[in-house]
Amino acid sequence: MKHFLNTQDWSRNELDALLTQAALYKKHKLGDELKGKSIALVFFNPSLRTRTSFELGAFQLGGHAVVLQPGKDAWPIEFGVGTVMDGDTEEHIAEVAKVLSRYVDLIAVRAFPKFIDWSQDRQDHVLRGFAQHATVPVINLETITHPCQELAHILALQEHFGTPDLRGKKYVLTWTYHPKALNTAVANSALTIATRMGMDVTLLCPTPEYILDERYMGWAEQNVAESGGSLRISHDTDSAYAGADIVYAKSWGALPYFGNWEPEKPIRDRYKHFIVDERKMALTNNGVFSHCLPLRRNIKATDAVMDSPQCIAINEAENRLHVQKAVMAALAQK
Repeated sequence: MKHFLNTQDWSRNELDALLTQAALYKKHKLGDELKGKSIALVFFNPSLRTRTSFELGAFQLGGHAVVLQPGKDAWPIEFGVGTVMDGDTEEHIAEVAKVLSRYVDLIAVRAFPKFIDWSQDRQDHVLRGFAQHATVPVINLETITHPCQELAHILALQEHFGTPDLRGKKYVLTWTYHPKALNTAVANSALTIATRMGMDVTLLCPTPEYILDERYMGWAEQNVAESGGSLRISHDTDSAYAGADIVYAKSWGALPYFGNWEPEKPIRDRYKHFIVDERKMALTNNGVFSHCLPLRRNIKATDAVMDSPQCIAINEAENRLHVQKAVMAALAQK
């Protein structure tokens, strides 16, 4: 049984097949690949694009989606091993995943970090708990990575450049300011997929403290060795933007301060100038800009950048629908 927890777990040929199928779904949105099948969408955190696109995607392929919010319209779930459940949780993941597996054909999970202890959050206990105990395929709706966003992002780039081959493109993954420290999931995923596709990737961040977790840096180095391209780290905006074909923006918190954000805030506040603006984009090779959304305008990127013809963030958001249909169809057939 195959899950969709990270793109790194799938071969390049498998990822290319998903992207090809997603492009076909974009042209012909209806199908019957999920006829008579169902998916449980388990949301521990809020959603706009993910919930909408998965519900509609299942419907458009003839399937049915059930949305569950543990702690709200479903029982709070315990994930610890050997836990004496005398607190707020009502049932254990061992039962939850097995029961849902008797009802549905796919289970999808969104669970953000707790932002207390990165050594614990990086274990991805919620997602891994479902994958361990479920007897049907499990899909990652965003935890500490966001693989569905990765595919939507790459499909948007392939459409923009008119080719599935993105090798040789200069790709800048830039940190941006945000009033609060955010999850590293999209940054982890963008770094993973950009290097997987053989691009020349620059990780642009204010200081070495904002470099991503060693697991994802390691994946990126492995991908460069296997797929070509390159990886470098920069703390200088102008040199990083110079000649870039792609600028992808995301804010994230510095891991050394994970769960203790007050000492990190003064550092973050000093780098508001990392905003994606017209001056920086003018340094690029007529570069394309994107973001996973939601985006705080004039904090992460200016109105002019967001409203530019070079911004493909809306195309990327639409592509969530198409790539997720491809993922669901592929897993339902296995």
